[in-house]
Amino acid sequence: MDNHSMLGQLNERLYEYTKEIEETFLSVKMKGEKGDFFTRVKPFADEVKEVVDRWKKESAAWIEENRPKNLHATQIDSAAEQMEMISVQAFFPETSRTRFINYLQSVRYVLTVLRANINKYET
Repeated sequence: MDNHSMLGQLNERLYEYTKEIEETFLSVKMKGEKGDFFTRVKPFADEVKEVVDRWKKESAAWIEENRPKNLHATQIDSAAEQMEMISVQAFFPETSRTRFINYLQSVRYVLTVLRANINKYET
């Protein structure tokens, strides 16, 4: 599998995680109950972090190689950091809704821009 399709798959996986994270956040907010740290929060956050780490490395290499005009390594770093934060914060009802939604939208924006660039450069 070449790097482009690997990056595309990692990107799509992270986008799917954003949906799962948003659903978890909304459910936790509605119920007002924290997720159990050792059975739910940590395993999920670790799983997300593993994909984020691979995605960050592949994205950085891809940006270096293709130099898209509307996407920079700093955006990838920020999105990776925000993704890790929201993957944990989603499980806590006291998490600020506004900040959470802003991080979620920011991550999705970077994932969407990267997806569009991958598609553009592959054709």
